[in-house]
Amino acid sequence: MPPPGAAVHFPQRVVVGVGEMCVSDNPAITLSTYALGSCVAVIVYDPVARAGGMVHLMLPDSKISPEKAFAQPAMFVDTGLPLLFRTIAALKTEPGRLRIFVAGGASVRCADDTFRIGERNVRETAGFLSRHGYVVRQTAVGGAINRTVHLHIGTGEITLKTPTANDSFLLAA
Repeated sequence: MPPPGAAVHFPQRVVVGVGEMCVSDNPAITLSTYALGSCVAVIVYDPVARAGGMVHLMLPDSKISPEKAFAQPAMFVDTGLPLLFRTIAALKTEPGRLRIFVAGGASVRCADDTFRIGERNVRETAGFLSRHGYVVRQTAVGGAINRTVHLHIGTGEITLKTPTANDSFLLAA
């Protein structure tokens, strides 16, 4: 038994749903998002602060629904990414130390995707990150497969699951 008042951290999974965002500096937390199709997950991690975050972006541009963007800014690339970077900064992270991983942006419904939402999400995400001087460490984007991603805050490890593979990447290094 730990002494009274001692902090005890039990492993805990936090699911980041469509149009949601979460940041944490609790080493017992794993941030997870499931079945990314055309949506894009952007994961950031600062290995010095040992803090990370994830946003599950659904659409590239909030202009289609300003009311929805106001109520749920993490739904859109142009409002969700600024929110992610403002929020992660509150955990004493520094922009130059952030390691970034981007996943999703697939075309899983059909080969002839008229709206090309996945492609547009990836393009807008890459554009935002580039314009703001962020360097993406690794990506798993495009194609026609769903992806599930987990970020282990304590280690900076990302686990990427697809229908055919399980991979891991270390953002802490």
